[in-house]
Amino acid sequence: MKEVHLITQGKGGVGKSLVASFIAQYLRATNQDTPVHCFDTDPVNPTFSRYKALDVSVVNILNNNNNIDSRNFDGLVEQLVEGDGIAVVDNGAATFVPLMSYMAENSVDALLADSEVELYIHSVIAGGQAQKDCLDGLFKTVKGIQAHVVVWLNHHFGQIEESGKSFSEFKFVKDHRDKIIKTVELHPRNPDTFGKDIQKMTSLNLTFDEIANHPDFTMMPRQRLKQVRNDIWGQLGQDELFSRAGNQE
Repeated sequence: MKEVHLITQGKGGVGKSLVASFIAQYLRATNQDTPVHCFDTDPVNPTFSRYKALDVSVVNILNNNNNIDSRNFDGLVEQLVEGDGIAVVDNGAATFVPLMSYMAENSVDALLADSEVELYIHSVIAGGQAQKDCLDGLFKTVKGIQAHVVVWLNHHFGQIEESGKSFSEFKFVKDHRDKIIKTVELHPRNPDTFGKDIQKMTSLNLTFDEIANHPDFTMMPRQRLKQVRNDIWGQLGQDELFSRAGNQE
C-alpha cells in the first residue's frame, strides 16, 4: 500500500516545514527499501525545499489569481497515484484554503483511496495566540477530507489547552476519534540550550544525520538534538501508523 503524508495548516509560522522535515527523515530512516519522495507546494515560504539532503521537488500550485493551478496540481496528484513508495507533501498557509477547495471539488481523497493510496494529513497545532486559528484549520481539515489525521502539538508557543482541558479532552477531538488517529507532542524545552540548537539546525536547513558530523555543532548540542530526535522517533514508532520504525541510535 502506497502512502501520501500531507502537511497542512491555515496558520503560518507554526512549524509545518519543520514537521515535514521530521516526517521525511523518519520515513527515510525506517523505510530504507522504499523510496520516500518529498514535495514543497508553498509558494511564499518554500522552507521544506531548502533541506538539500531530502531532495525536495518544488511544485508551484498557484496561478496569477492566487487560485490552485489545476494543471500543476493535477500533475502532482497523478504522480502520487502512479509513483512508487511514500510521498511527503508540505503545503503553505497561503494555499491552505484553495488546496482544501481543490481536494473537495475533485474528490482527491476518494481518488487516492480508489487507487489504494493511504492518505495521512498532518496538522500542526501551536499553543498561545495561534491556537484558535490552528484549531480552526484542523476543524476544516477533518470536516472536509476523508483521511487519517495526525495532529502535531507544538508547545513552543505555549501549552495547548482550553478551559483547563488538554487537547485529548477537547470535545471536537473526542467527537472525531475515528479520523484523528494520533497526536505527536513537540515538548517545550530550555530555550537557551535546546531552543538555540534547534533554531540553528533549522536555520541551516540540516537534518539530524547531517548535524552528527557538522563542524558547527559540538558534542553537547549534538547530544541535545539526539534527544529531540529520539523523542520524536519514539512517539512515531509507538503504534501501527509508523510500525516500520524504531528508535535510531
